[in-house]
Amino acid sequence: MRNSPSRRLYTPWTTRRPSLRPLPGAYGQFTKHSAHFFGTGRYLLIQTIVVVLWIALNVSAIRWQHGDWRHWDKPPFNWLNLAFSTQAAFAAPLILAAQNRQEKRDRLVTKEDRRSALQTKADIGYLARELADLRLAIEEVPTREYLRQELEDLRALLTDRLPENPGIEPVRTGDGAEPRAKEPG
Repeated sequence: MRNSPSRRLYTPWTTRRPSLRPLPGAYGQFTKHSAHFFGTGRYLLIQTIVVVLWIALNVSAIRWQHGDWRHWDKPPFNWLNLAFSTQAAFAAPLILAAQNRQEKRDRLVTKEDRRSALQTKADIGYLARELADLRLAIEEVPTREYLRQELEDLRALLTDRLPENPGIEPVRTGDGAEPRAKEPG
């Protein structure tokens, strides 16, 4: 359905033209995968097998040319050297490009970590201040004993200041509450 002729008629001409531009991250992915491959034991094993075969075939002279045995790469192995130079000329920039790409990602991760650490530090500072405020507020909360003592002191003060009035007498409750004055009436 994606490339069907009926769908292509509805798309503008500019988007129907084939583009030779690679996808945005294609080169980066290619360099990453090639750098990863060049750094593996598998690559070293393949390269070692190719070099051993190359040298063995050239030393044993299995190529037949003009009726006699000839080497296609004689023992300083110039062609093998050229192959390695070409491979190194391609591998080095790919590896460097992958390293540069990784360095940019590491820089972004470091920047994000630094921002996150600053936010965490600010949050911890705020929570520490809130905790200190709560501790101070808890210390100022009156306890039951403190309130009882204050009420006793207030009752004693009121009893000393109230004139003796025969119409007012304290009322005792059965639930253990403090006595209160009975209204005249």
